[in-house]
Amino acid sequence: MILVMLLSFFLLFSPAYAISVTLGGNAPDFTLRSVQGKTISLREYKNKVVVLIYWRTDQKRSLLALKDGQDIFRKYKDKGVQVIGLTAESENPEAITKIFTDYEIGFPALLDPDRKVYGDYGIRVYPSTVIIDKKGKLAYDIPGHAVTYKTAFEGYVRYILKEIDEAELQEIISPHKRDKKDKSLLEAVRRYNLALKFTEAGLIDQAIVAVKQSIDARGDMVKAHILFGFLLLEEKEADEAIAEFRRAIELEPRSHDAQTGLGGALILKGEFDRAIEVLDTAAIANPYPQMTYYELGKAYELKGDKDKAIEMYKKAIEKIINKKILPLSVSKCQ
Repeated sequence: MILVMLLSFFLLFSPAYAISVTLGGNAPDFTLRSVQGKTISLREYKNKVVVLIYWRTDQKRSLLALKDGQDIFRKYKDKGVQVIGLTAESENPEAITKIFTDYEIGFPALLDPDRKVYGDYGIRVYPSTVIIDKKGKLAYDIPGHAVTYKTAFEGYVRYILKEIDEAELQEIISPHKRDKKDKSLLEAVRRYNLALKFTEAGLIDQAIVAVKQSIDARGDMVKAHILFGFLLLEEKEADEAIAEFRRAIELEPRSHDAQTGLGGALILKGEFDRAIEVLDTAAIANPYPQMTYYELGKAYELKGDKDKAIEMYKKAIEKIINKKILPLSVSKCQ
């Protein structure tokens, strides 16, 4: 039941936010170069509503966020709204330029090669959208690109501009209104959250049934495939787990949690060297790698490298004690 215990830790410490810095505080300043070679600082946009979209070139959801960002920028730029796109993928500026040209995007594309903004803001998911008010305070963040992304985005901007009041904003972002727009998503989220409750209670059979129903309702929900994979690991179904984790990776190629689960499944199959390779990659790129370290410890232990196993287990425990357990894929859907 170690898996269930770890998932319970995840549930306790996994808020569904795009960033890990606290909303309401000052937005960390930055100075970066654009793909055109211009140096731009956040402080240049003082007294404006600034929207940061941290994105990836190879992700459809990121491109959709950029398109929506352009629509809102075009609509509200004359009212003091500035949108900025940021990416850590500085090695291919031509690809970024092409995307901005193809999508007719008029706001700046900034490069974050040292991942300073990524770290300062605690980016957790791609795309991440951060809305900064006119006083330079972190007002709102939007993780990913859900079906309600553009509606919520525009609602937050309008509220900061004082075009709508608090009651009108809540009506816009109300979960009840969102649910009506996509019944399949509602059902998938409901079943997924039910599966999490069963998992937390140690009711694995019921959790598996619920998460299967979630996937049947919405096959592109990455979190559901990852949770299903971990539940299959609990049942020692390595091949089926691998299939779920690989499906999650197809949907979200850089999912650290899916890579960690894949490593765990490879351990179960006795493919320790391959597992260590996958888990090492996941741990390096993952800012919250506690479960990855746990799986690495298990792999080294089964290989007979006790010292290395102890080292990995200690790292996992330190992360748990420090409450830095924030993998999004096993958190509740909002």
